[in-house]
Amino acid sequence: MSDWRKTLDELAEAGLLRRPVTVEGAQGPHVRVNGADYVCFCSNNYLGLANHPKLIEAAKAAADEYGTGSGASRLVSGTMAIHRELEDAVARFKGAEAAIVFPTGYMANVGTIPALAGKGDTIFCDRLNHASIFDGCRLSGATLRVYAHKDAAKLDDLLAREREGRALVVTDTVFSMDGDLAPLPDLVDVCERRGAMLMIDEAHATGVLGANGRGAAEHFGLHARRLADGGQECPPHQSEDETAPVAPAFSSSAPNDLIVMGTLSKAAGSLGGYVAGSRDLIDLLVNKARSFIYTTALPPAVCGASMAALRIIEQEPERREALWARTKQLQDGLRSLGLEIGPTQTPITPVIVGESDAAVELSAKLFERGILAPAIRPPTVPEGAARIRLTPMATHTPDDIDALLAALR
Repeated sequence: MSDWRKTLDELAEAGLLRRPVTVEGAQGPHVRVNGADYVCFCSNNYLGLANHPKLIEAAKAAADEYGTGSGASRLVSGTMAIHRELEDAVARFKGAEAAIVFPTGYMANVGTIPALAGKGDTIFCDRLNHASIFDGCRLSGATLRVYAHKDAAKLDDLLAREREGRALVVTDTVFSMDGDLAPLPDLVDVCERRGAMLMIDEAHATGVLGANGRGAAEHFGLHARRLADGGQECPPHQSEDETAPVAPAFSSSAPNDLIVMGTLSKAAGSLGGYVAGSRDLIDLLVNKARSFIYTTALPPAVCGASMAALRIIEQEPERREALWARTKQLQDGLRSLGLEIGPTQTPITPVIVGESDAAVELSAKLFERGILAPAIRPPTVPEGAARIRLTPMATHTPDDIDALLAALR
């Protein structure tokens, strides 16, 4: 028996072996697997945009004009006009001075964090941050300090006692397995008082939170707060395209402007990661983020689809309203069944099972009843906290939610 087979057998024995399900056709509230129809409750396609006709049309138009591939890395010949257009659209959307796009959100984190802090510096990381954040921290060579989940007081204590060199605090805004929110106003207070940089990962907040879907920073009113605290107000970006999103004013001179990372692959229904912030920050990443420098640029079709998605997010708030209505229906129903769904404050709805084998068994029984909802197991979640992670979409119907609740019952 090979060492690989032995490892695979050990994973299987522990209930940790993964075998991806193949979806036949487009992503949506209903998908086909092995020729049968399933209601999908495991996708991050929160607003149902992954197969939206306007995104498909924009992708086709971009491919017609620019071809299928970008041909090279961004610093060689891979930067195309459509990449600039997408970065301008992201900057407007996030209310930032500038933005940079990466092929994935994972690459955005593992490239940005080491560009901001290195050997001799200290990074402070929430215990439940996404794996890509932890990987970026480890790649940086900086000293890593992990603080208790959402504990701003503990972070403040660590910054006061265990800091060397530059200090970078990194947090998810929506935690991807529990669905709870980081206490951003408290973290901003701590970082301003201690002179630390603050980087936030808006992957699961973009398109979902905020009056205009711009994320948790908008949800907590941090743009307005920073301007009120002494930043110099700058005029909003304008565009000759009346359909382009226009964001509120940003503060480019505040010493601790947020470093905002996010993705275009979840609520935006496309692909890619981005970082938005000051012009100097973005210029630094162009020159120091290895996952930007040493990889081929995003395909043009993806850029076109992403820009269409940003317009829809701003122009169709009813999609967020539908998402939150389905979320309430689901979470109220789960609670009525006596199921533990943890501290979620967002559409991410974990049904906590406990042991990995039990979560796998529950997922299999749901599958038999026409529900696609894979088990989430260690190391993604802690030992003893395996779960079914349910995520409603704006395009689910009330009947879809009822079908899931009936299957669980």
